[in-house]
Amino acid sequence: MKSKLVRIGNSRGVRLPKPFIEQAGLADEVELRVREGAIIISPAHRAREGWAKAAKELRERKEDRLVDGVTPTRFDDEEWQW
Repeated sequence: MKSKLVRIGNSRGVRLPKPFIEQAGLADEVELRVREGAIIISPAHRAREGWAKAAKELRERKEDRLVDGVTPTRFDDEEWQW
């Protein structure tokens, strides 16, 4: 499908047909990138999306442990009190 660039202030934009938006799963926020002369529009992903689910699955498998051991500090030795 061909489309024309339209002026939006000092920028330009493209109107996307509703079926394209729905098929691509786009919402109000998208990610843009340029690759090999093409502009790619994709759904925006939230930071840390899926982390809660992954953490829950690790816990269920009893694999939610620290990667590194605890490193005591001077604060632990000299200042911390219960």
